Amino acid sequence: MECLCSTNLQPQGFSKNNLHHHHKLLSSSHSTQYIQQITFTSLRKPTYLRAKRSFIVAESGKQGWDLGRFLKTLYYFNGPPSPAKFFASLIGKFSNSTSSEPVKEMGTSDIILVSGATGGVGRRVVDVLRKKGLPVRVLVRNEEKAKKMLGPDIDIIVGDITKESTLVPEYFKGVKKVINAVSVIVGPKEGDTPDRAKYSQGIKFFEPEIKGDSPEKVEYIGMKNLISAVKKVVGLQNGKLLFGYEGDLSAELPWGALDDVVMGGVSESSFQIDPTGSETGGPTGLFKGVVSTANNGGFTSIRTKNFSVPEDLSAYDGLELRVKGNGRRYKLIVRISPEWDTVGYTTGFDTVKDQWQTLRLPFSSLRPIFRAKTVFGAPPFDASKIVSLQLMFSKFEHDGKLNPTFVEGPFQLPVSTIRTYMKDPITPRFVHVSSAGVTRPDRPGLDLSKQPPAVRLNKELDFILTFKLKGEDLIRESGIPYTIVRPCALTEEPAGADLIFEQGDNITGKISREEVARICVAALESPYALDKTFEVKSVIPFSEPFTVDPENPPAEKDYNTYFETLKDGITGKEALEQTPVSV
Repeated sequence: MECLCSTNLQPQGFSKNNLHHHHKLLSSSHSTQYIQQITFTSLRKPTYLRAKRSFIVAESGKQGWDLGRFLKTLYYFNGPPSPAKFFASLIGKFSNSTSSEPVKEMGTSDIILVSGATGGVGRRVVDVLRKKGLPVRVLVRNEEKAKKMLGPDIDIIVGDITKESTLVPEYFKGVKKVINAVSVIVGPKEGDTPDRAKYSQGIKFFEPEIKGDSPEKVEYIGMKNLISAVKKVVGLQNGKLLFGYEGDLSAELPWGALDDVVMGGVSESSFQIDPTGSETGGPTGLFKGVVSTANNGGFTSIRTKNFSVPEDLSAYDGLELRVKGNGRRYKLIVRISPEWDTVGYTTGFDTVKDQWQTLRLPFSSLRPIFRAKTVFGAPPFDASKIVSLQLMFSKFEHDGKLNPTFVEGPFQLPVSTIRTYMKDPITPRFVHVSSAGVTRPDRPGLDLSKQPPAVRLNKELDFILTFKLKGEDLIRESGIPYTIVRPCALTEEPAGADLIFEQGDNITGKISREEVARICVAALESPYALDKTFEVKSVIPFSEPFTVDPENPPAEKDYNTYFETLKDGITGKEALEQTPVSV
């Protein structure tokens, strides 16, 4: 709501004494009946209000205040009015009271979630993140095992990706990125040592079988559940459509007019859908009206009703509006409190006359405003708690400033879309450890005798690679910014050997789990890794062990030099209907 910065402003026909008189009636025996007569008589007859509006008599030379429209506005946004709150709100508009908004800090955010954190790669990912001082949360099935392995102070979610009901939304609050190292368990048929020493050598050295849940349940159904659980908190690369029309997509919002009638003014606005008003001839929203400074007014706006569930847009950097400008400056107001009259986080935006524009309004540009004044003690803006949006055309900026583009009279602002956005450069939000060879079992003409055991035994291992590939496809189709890492055979050797990155799913070889963990963490910060799928191996052949001198360890790699070589759209699935490349 906009305040017109005048301490003596009041609805025309109401003196301060009159307001005091009406307020005193609240304590009388007839107060409820009196106020209900005023409020509900007006609200019960919308047809009558349209035909014959109820005006408060104006002072000489000023226009009348439309009490009926004022009450309808309150009714639209707040429901049936409470008599006591009605006059308390009315009186409060013209007082010098300040916001009662509590001052508090935002919670911890930008957490990196590691799923599969007790596995061979996952526990190393946790170690790398901790050494970098980054906030980590782990998703594990066994809390006791995780604390024993990772330490008692580790931030733990206990859940199972194969069981959707265990992935409670509250667990993922504050998470902004995910490294998924969950994998179906493969072990020796003859059994293993307590520390899985045989498994650590790789299935090349034992006859394998699936232990526990099936590949379909872990690699496909589990991936579907995990993506569903984190999609909201990590965000979509192309943003979330909040309002508007894009091809077959549409999103509606419950807009209503909120004009200076609430402060005694006479400006009017509306919001409607123009079925052919977009730049492509399709539907668009239209914010239009007539703004007047009569009665010390000077603003019109449209505001949404409070959302039934607050929008968590913390994965994004701001809101993007597609509008057709008229050369005027408007305001966007975002609220994080469901209260009617409270702090609105506000930013202005300029438009170009008769041009469609895409305007990006960062959350970081929002200023806490209450009754046209900056609230320096307001809580920080929290994009996880958005309850309403508002667009405004006003004579006033804030803190006594005026809108330099303001002109009285009719105006209109077509609004095609309102959506969230991620600022550039976008980096991966979901890094997944898959496996080299996932496209090979069904590749025509491939000599399986020259392939790794997992490729040869795909059917015997309940189609492990087939379901890994299906899980990869879910990530690629999700809209989440991702990286898919396909390591060759995993070893317990130290990191540090030179690497080969390839695409197309053709290479064989080995790579250390420690190296894979470092690659995953590096991918989170690299725009070159965005939406890439690649295989990786060490240059060291299987026949040669790789060791590192602790006194003279190899220099830490700049993984960007590898990510820069990667290309978009190469997954190896291209070869499923082609003659395979020799390996």
